Amino acid sequence: MTPPLRGAKRTKAASQSGELYAYEVRREGRPVVKLTAVADGDQSVTVEAEVFPVTLPPGEGGVRRPFRFATSEAAERFAEETLVALEYLSCDVVA
Repeated sequence: MTPPLRGAKRTKAASQSGELYAYEVRREGRPVVKLTAVADGDQSVTVEAEVFPVTLPPGEGGVRRPFRFATSEAAERFAEETLVALEYLSCDVVA
């Protein structure tokens, strides 16, 4: 599995704990979103998005929401489209 975007890097955590891939998105050096994909036992994939609102004090945990997909391809497409949209909003995808 390759990263969805050119220049995007997976975090080291992606190779641990059954994670398929993980991305962190930053704007002006501050975390905005963390996307983590985990394979479920029934061939489905759950992508967890942790969102850090701008009103949240630095260092506090974000708001988490899981998105479950029937296939890994659908999960990858979701992650790719999310990362592209965030890049259009001047965010950086970093490891």
